[in-house]
This record gives sequence, C-alpha cells and structure tokens, in this order.
Amino acid sequence: MRRKTALGVLASATLMIILDGSIVTVAMPAIQDDLGFSAAGLSWVVNAYLVAFGSLLLLAGRLGDLLGRRLMFLAGTAVFTAASVLAGAATTIEILLAARFLQGIGSAMAVAVSLGILVTTFTEPTERARAIAVFSFTGAAGASIGSVLGGVLTDALSWHWIFFINVPIGIAVIALALRVLPNDRGLGIAKGADIIGAVLVTAGLMLVIVGVVNEGMIWIAAGTALLAAFIARQATARTPLMPLRIFRSRNVSGANLVQILIIAACFAFQILLALYLQHVQGYGAGGTGLAMLPPAVVIGVVTLGFSARLIARFGERPVLLAGLALLAAMFLLLTRVPVHATYATDLLPVMLLASGFGLALPALTALGMSGAKADDAGLASGLFNTTQQVGMALGAAVLTTLAAARTADRAGLGEAAALTAGYRLAFAVGAALIVVAAIVAVTVLRPQKLDDAHRAAPGTATDGYVAGDLSDAHHTADR
Repeated sequence: MRRKTALGVLASATLMIILDGSIVTVAMPAIQDDLGFSAAGLSWVVNAYLVAFGSLLLLAGRLGDLLGRRLMFLAGTAVFTAASVLAGAATTIEILLAARFLQGIGSAMAVAVSLGILVTTFTEPTERARAIAVFSFTGAAGASIGSVLGGVLTDALSWHWIFFINVPIGIAVIALALRVLPNDRGLGIAKGADIIGAVLVTAGLMLVIVGVVNEGMIWIAAGTALLAAFIARQATARTPLMPLRIFRSRNVSGANLVQILIIAACFAFQILLALYLQHVQGYGAGGTGLAMLPPAVVIGVVTLGFSARLIARFGERPVLLAGLALLAAMFLLLTRVPVHATYATDLLPVMLLASGFGLALPALTALGMSGAKADDAGLASGLFNTTQQVGMALGAAVLTTLAAARTADRAGLGEAAALTAGYRLAFAVGAALIVVAAIVAVTVLRPQKLDDAHRAAPGTATDGYVAGDLSDAHHTADR
C-alpha cells in the first residue's frame, strides 16, 4: 500500500507540472490583455518556463543521485508550489516571467528524479511495467486536461487561478511524499562534484533551447559547442557529473534517440491539429479542446488498460514497434486531411490511431531506464526527461516552421487551402520521423531478457535491471 501511495504522489506531481505547461496556453490572451504583453513578449510566458525546465533536468537528475532523490523531489515540489503563488499574484510582466522561470526550476528538480524513484521502488518487472504505465498516463492526461481546465478557470474566475490551483495540490504532494517516499541517502556530493561540467551542460542546454524556441542558429551552435565540451570533460573528469558509462547501454542510448523523434512528431501533432481545427475548420478554443479529448482518452485507456499486460507478455520492443506502426498510419492519413472535413468521418477515426502513443511511451520509458545502475537512476531519469523536452522544442519549432513556409508558397490557393497544404506537409514530416524512430528501434534496441527464475515465477522480485543489455558486472544494479 505504501508503494502504491508513493506512485500516486509521483504521478500527482507529474500531472500538476505537465498540466501547468498546457493550461497556460489557453489563458495567454487574457494574460496579454491584463499585463500588456507585446505579441513577441507573450511567448516568453511559455519560453521562460521551458528554458529553465529543459536546461536543468540533467543536472537535477544527477544531483538527485548525489544528494538523495527524495530530497530533490521535495525541494523541487516546494519551489514549484511557491513559484505558483508568485505567478498567480503577479501584477507585472517582470514578476510573472520571473515566477515562470522559478516554476521551471522547481519542475526540473521534481520531474528529473521521479522516474529514478519509481524504478528503484518497483523492482519486479511486471509491477514496474504497471507503475510506468500509470506514470506515463499522467503526462497525456495533464496535457489534455490543461487545455480544457485553462479555459474554464480563466472564464469562470481569472487567469490568476490557473497558477493558484497548483498550491493545494503541491502542499498535499509534499505532505504525502514525506511519509511514503523512500529516504535514500544519496552518494554524496564528492562522488560527482564536477562544477565545470555542471556549468557547461546547463548553459549548453539553455542556449540550445533558447535557439530552438526563437529559431536562432547562433544560439543553437553556441549551445552545441558547450555540450560537446561537456561530453569531452565527462570522459576525463575524476568525478564526472554524467558518467559516460550510461551510454554503453544500447537500450538507454537508443531509447532516448527514439524518444526525441516520437515526441517531436507527436507534440507537433497536438499543435498543428489544434491550429487546423481553429483556422481551417472554424472551431473555437473550447470546441478544439473537446475535439481533441477522444485521442487523449484512448491513449489513457491503452496506457492504463493494456500496455503493462502487453509488455509483460511480449516485451518492450515489440509493443513499442506496434505503437509506432499505429502512429505512422495516423500521420500518413493526416497528410490527406481535407479542407472541408467532417469530424466524425474524416478526423475522429484517424485521431484515434494516436492510441499508438499509449503503447509506445510506456515501453520506451522502460527501455530508457533499463540499463541504469541503481546509483545512476536519477541521472537516467533526468536524461530521459531532457530528451523529451528537446523533442518537444524541436518538433514545435521545425514542423510549425515547415507548415508556415508551405502555406506561404500556396497563398494563391486561398487561405484555407494554403493552410491545409502547410499542415499536410508537416504531418508528412511527422510520419517520416516515426518511420526513422522505428528503424532505430529495430536496429539499436535489444529485446529485454527475463531470467529463468522470473519466467518460472512471475511474482518473484528481482533487481529489475536488464542483464541482457549490459554484459559486465560493473553495470549490474546494486540491491
């Protein structure tokens, strides 16, 4: 019961943080009118959060291993909750942006170690698969609930309440976490006190994310150079912040690469579909949120109801490939989306193929954490969440830019037809990303190997780490 409550705490915190990322988008027009943001400046209500969140995940994950993952989770949730109070009470642009940046810091601290806590708490493979399915569901649920809840709160109360709603949830999470999360001591800061490495990776990720969200190649190039310097340092540092041994696991490396491709396509899908429904089909904000609920619901049903059982029976890689096949079919069908569409026949059946995400993400999460030592669980968790944020930023920036360019080229066709042509191109690129992800999955990822004892007695507890992926004893997890 204690472990189930711990899972509920981790899932609730993740739901709150993911929800906060999507709830803001619906309220942005009200925020702009109230605080006087310019059109360009308004984007930083989202970007200030994204820059802090994405750039600090890797550092926060490793610090969780060194100082204790429970401590990092509690501190992050406290920072996020306090920053939510500041954001809700903001009366100026400067205060709101500072609060959003602090929210990003708190989110990174809490989310970076959540998977690490989960995989060291649930060590039996079947049990872990169920826990990962619940954890994965919270991400999809948070993104979908946020778009609907943001409109309701903004209309019924004010935009301030999209931030205040986090406060009671954050307090409850902290109170329960103090009671049920395992109190790991951490390795000690001396085991990985690479200050120069911390500065390089944080600054590098921050510059890359700023470059992506602002389409600035100079920032991206500078960030990439810093990240290259960080990797070079980790190969020689006496106490590296990110031991490069984690990348010796084909499943860890491959799963993170596959995740970037999948998230880039699927996050862009959410944005592009919402734009298509509003700008081409004439839906309002509320109607768009409701129209996008069915795929969210089916993702939730598949994630919670089927993914764990399918993974337990067939293994992670086959389930991942099945999910990718459904997603590829969805994107390919969307390349034929009409200018004048009927929701029930032209859109809904295609959107329901998004259920593939409910198969792919839990399997991918298990693979991404499979090769981590117990001492590196926070690092692996932070890395997995970092690549997720990179995928979101890249997908949003690249696919929307391609759609806009194609729309401009087809301006002579009329506004609706030109917009549809742009969205079709972006969906085609999304399909290509999914196909590349499938190729990487087939060629790089290895099927998980269950030991004979586990096959004979599925309920037997094991270390939960995959012997088949890491061959030497140095990579075997400690109990």
